Amino acid sequence: MDRNTFTGLFLIMIVLAGSFYFFKPSEVEIKKEKERIAADSTKSVSTNAAPATVAPIAAPTLDSATLKGPFGNSLTGNEAVSILENESLKISFSNKGGKIVSVEVKGQKTYEGKPIILFDGNQNKFGLILNIGGKMVSTNDLFFVATKTGTALSMKANYLVDKFIEFRYDLKPNSSNVAMNINLNGMNQVVQGNSVSLNWETTLLEQEKSVSNEQRYSAPYYKYINQNPDHLNVAKDEKEELKEGKIEWFSFKQHFFSAVLIPETPFDHGELEVKVSTKPGEIKWYAANMQLQFNQLAAQSYPMKFYFGTNKFSTLKAQGHEIEKQVDMGYWPLKYINRFVVLPVFNWLESFGWNYGLIILLLTVALKLAMSPLTYKSYLSMAKMRILKPEMDVIKAKVGDDNPTLLQQEYLKLYKQVGVNPIGGCLPMLLQLPFVMAFFFFFPNLFELRGQSFLWMKDLSTYDDFIKFGVAIPFIGNHLSLMCILMTISTLIYTYFNNQISGATGQMKYIGYIMPIVFLGVLNSYPAGLNYYYFLANMLTFAQQFLIKSMVDDDKIHKTLQDNKAKPADQKKKSKFQTRLDDYMRQQNQLKQKKDS
Repeated sequence: MDRNTFTGLFLIMIVLAGSFYFFKPSEVEIKKEKERIAADSTKSVSTNAAPATVAPIAAPTLDSATLKGPFGNSLTGNEAVSILENESLKISFSNKGGKIVSVEVKGQKTYEGKPIILFDGNQNKFGLILNIGGKMVSTNDLFFVATKTGTALSMKANYLVDKFIEFRYDLKPNSSNVAMNINLNGMNQVVQGNSVSLNWETTLLEQEKSVSNEQRYSAPYYKYINQNPDHLNVAKDEKEELKEGKIEWFSFKQHFFSAVLIPETPFDHGELEVKVSTKPGEIKWYAANMQLQFNQLAAQSYPMKFYFGTNKFSTLKAQGHEIEKQVDMGYWPLKYINRFVVLPVFNWLESFGWNYGLIILLLTVALKLAMSPLTYKSYLSMAKMRILKPEMDVIKAKVGDDNPTLLQQEYLKLYKQVGVNPIGGCLPMLLQLPFVMAFFFFFPNLFELRGQSFLWMKDLSTYDDFIKFGVAIPFIGNHLSLMCILMTISTLIYTYFNNQISGATGQMKYIGYIMPIVFLGVLNSYPAGLNYYYFLANMLTFAQQFLIKSMVDDDKIHKTLQDNKAKPADQKKKSKFQTRLDDYMRQQNQLKQKKDS
């Protein structure tokens, strides 16, 4: 080896030594690498090494799902539809997701005469969301194997040989209920956590004449155990967490139809969401995410049932669980009037099989007869005030308009002398008002009126567009309802005669004419059945007042008032109003004396 070769090798050794020194890994890097190698070694031993002490046995027969891995056969496939059908429902199921994909309610038609399809298409989702290996897996993405046996349908997706998810449905004859059982077999070995999520999303389709009216009465409803049902906003998008208690049931409610899910074991908690749809043919989009308790059992089962059908009050009540309370009967006390007074009378009249226009007429007559004592008292009180008006005008001329307090005191003295209660005509009307308002909720939510015709009105559950404009006009809309016009005219006439009876003057005289015009715009798009009731109520009120007027003698009333006025104060029997009136006048006199002093 010559000198140059030796020098070259020596320099290479120096470079290599320097590289090892300057580029050697740190202690932290060495530790991480050792941990990685150890982990790989453990994994290799657990998957490849066979126990040396165990004798070889015959390998089990593996299906294709096992050979492909978890949910192997269920990851791909061709979508197919299975059908369960009875006299009430036609249910379509998709093997993709093993879910109900379409529901037809038999015996019912849309306003256009088509079959009632509550929801349909791929926008409908229903399934479990499972935590498997830290990854959220949705059964909506799996292909199930369908097996139909009689009235039952089994949808099954294999995870491995002895691990599977099964959705089992059963539709009995003459039933609007679909029994469902979710079975998780052997999934405790792969599903993590103590709960699984049930997801249901769907878009409800248009069924009625007016989209805006259908949206007004459609919302997701839910019920906590031992509480009254509640609902999300009916007018705008909303998302709400349900965590105040266990959830007994929830529903995707439309105006006249509902899809309700009732679990045998209440949901732990959940979340509901609604979005108002702007697409043609669609009403609203609903979504529900409910939590089911997962007890890590080898065979976990979740029995529940669906109700698909009408929102007829009696039908919903037969389902139990207070589902009928999702039919909006109004606020307190209106809902109690509707549920326990109006509805029983309506059902009794309906049992005779008469036309619903006649039933509404008889219902209105019954209400007016029941309220006739109050109507009589109201008329009598207004007649007294009308007869007193000349004397009140004389007092007003003496006192003048510049001292309203003194004028009011003089009026009160006159009322006390003649024994008249100035608000006697208002109280009977106020007592009748809850019944009038109760019908405002009763008829728009009454399923029985749906599709029922009377005279020119083809459907009492929606408006009768006697005149169509073709374009939307502010305040009125795109049509005019003839029954609403008749109701408005009758109200204006009623206001005129009412002013004659009460002797109203000034602003009070004209306020009564403004309200019917306002209600023309409000009620123009409301059901013809509601406007028909208000029209009948006005006409029957005319008849009542005509009859009462023939029974009431103004001269006799005037004589009675003057006789009361002539009686000594100690001979006058004081009413509660007169007692309160004396107390009020005494307080006013005391205040006046203090002010003067």
